[in-house]
Parts: sequence; structure tokens; C-alpha cells
Amino acid sequence: MFTEERLEQILNILNKNGRVKVKELSELFNVSESMIRKDLQRLEAEGAIQRTYGGAILNRRFSESIPIDTRIKANLDTKELIAEKAFALIMDGDVVFLESSSINFFLAKLIANSTKQITLITNMSIIPPLFNNNETVKLLCIGGIYDNKSGGVLGSEVIKSISKYIFNKGFVGSAGVNLITNSAHTVTLEDGNVKELIISNSKEVFLLVEKEKFDVDSTYRFADLEEFSAIITDSDITNEIRYKLKKLSVKLI
Repeated sequence: MFTEERLEQILNILNKNGRVKVKELSELFNVSESMIRKDLQRLEAEGAIQRTYGGAILNRRFSESIPIDTRIKANLDTKELIAEKAFALIMDGDVVFLESSSINFFLAKLIANSTKQITLITNMSIIPPLFNNNETVKLLCIGGIYDNKSGGVLGSEVIKSISKYIFNKGFVGSAGVNLITNSAHTVTLEDGNVKELIISNSKEVFLLVEKEKFDVDSTYRFADLEEFSAIITDSDITNEIRYKLKKLSVKLI
């Protein structure tokens, strides 16, 4: 086997399992452990992996806490596309929850400029002003402690308020999605608690996420991917992502 073929197979194993061990790879490819270490050194130099004691893991980015006013200015075309897909799912009579995510801001703008007759509940403080001229949406604003990074209100009062409602459809964002552990992540425990409750209290719940987030991890794991009714993302995601989500029986929109 040529070196390039072995490197490709090592990456395939990493994408499937999340980590590899030098000894196991040596036995699998019938080469010396020193040869495997050289392979891993090369992959690390290319930025594909991170070597660990006795093996390696995928080199995944770790999300940072970025203020909402910065996030809503990034990847506008992508976020607007995802918001349009989500908007198409909302029907008259729905009770909808939009938690504090940048894509949900664009989804709220679409709702505000439409004539859909729904009840909209949100903990995102920059959403209510969008509805100053809307006559068809009943808007309920959840109160709590404002967090300027997430753009929403968080804390025990928020949890207490949200727990009183049942939603037809809930829409949540994520700081990162890991297809090895099949989980969605966010930066803080407080934000994760809100997301968990929305998932629990929604008849249908949708994860709105850009394709770049599939290569990112974050601090708090708030859901398994199987908990979502569907994941709404870019139209041009890789076949590898499509395949992994299909294996999980997670609907992709």
C-alpha cells in the first residue's frame, strides 16, 4: 500500500471513530509503529489531526463566545437561506419558539414581514422590535437576565417561564455539531438549559446550523442529534455529512 492510500484510510478511520491508536494502526496496515508515527506527524503538520499519547484525534475547532451583533453579520447568504427553509415549515395557527441564535433573527424577520397568523415566543431580545408593524403575530417575550453574547435572556426565571408552554415547532441553533458523538453543542450551561427545555416542550424541533458547524465542538452538549425532527442546513453540504446523518435516521432539510 502506498503512503498516500494509508493516510487516506487513517483519516477515514478517524472520521468514523474520532480517534486512532498507533499500535492498532500498525497491526491493521502491517507496518511498523515508527512508520505509523511518521504518518501521524505528517497529518498533524497538514492540520488534519492532533497527536495524542499513543495515537491521534481529529483536529476539530473549538467554538468561541462571539457577541450576537457580530454573528448576525457573518455568512449572511447562508443564514438567510437556512431561515427561508425554516420559514416554509411554519403554518397558520402554530405556536413557535425562537431561541437566541443568529439564524433565528433572520427567521424572525421573515415572519415579521409575512401575514402568517401564529403565536411566537422568544427569549431573544432583538426580535420584538421587528414586529412593531406586524398585526398577525401574537408575540410573547420571555424575561430574564440578559446575556450580551447569546443575545437572549437566560437563567432560572427563563426556565420557569418556558416550562409553562408547549410549542408546535421549536427552532434552535448550535455552536457546533459533532457527527462522531452525534451531538449538538453550545458555549454555556445556561444557554444549553434553555435549548434542552425547548426540545423537551416542542412537538417538532429543528436544528438550524451552517455546514461549517459540523467541524466545530463547544463546551456544553445539549442534545443528541436523534432528538431533532430535522436538521436545516446549507444545500451544498458534503456527501460524507449526508451519509452520516442518513445512518442516524436524521432528516435533512
